[in-house]
Amino acid sequence: MKAEVNGLNEKVVKMLAERKMTVSAAESCTGGLFAALITNVSGASEVLNESFVTYANSAKMKYLGVKGETLEKHGAVSYETAFEMAEGLRKNTGADVTVGITGIAGPTGGTKEKPVGLVYVGICVMGETEVKELHLNGTREEVRECTCKITFENIANRIENITKVQ
Repeated sequence: MKAEVNGLNEKVVKMLAERKMTVSAAESCTGGLFAALITNVSGASEVLNESFVTYANSAKMKYLGVKGETLEKHGAVSYETAFEMAEGLRKNTGADVTVGITGIAGPTGGTKEKPVGLVYVGICVMGETEVKELHLNGTREEVRECTCKITFENIANRIENITKVQ
């Protein structure tokens, strides 16, 4: 898995650099793994604006502008929260691509309604935000790695036909 993830991170960093685009991330269940995988690539400083680990709800509200009512009504692990994470990050950083990841990596913390392996990934590209709902299996580390792999795949697919160069 790690080799696959690492190959995708290199591809995305290259694609972003070729397009002179930047990325920022706000991570909960991945705990900074997404940003770490970007910084594993030489040239990451050209594309990575900033990264936050917003594990606590208070951090999601303070740094990303996630609404308290969203967290109360839908919970931290929800489509709505991932959407607001990606959108808030876009507003605060001005990055071309923003990522908001929230989920339950396990092995504890899941419920019947929100089981271990449930992850929401909000990705905003040039002001257009989409949220993916993932249902993953495996160890805590496998859930985190798979989340990053899928996130890199989605970013690559979304920016493939963009030609932004300034």
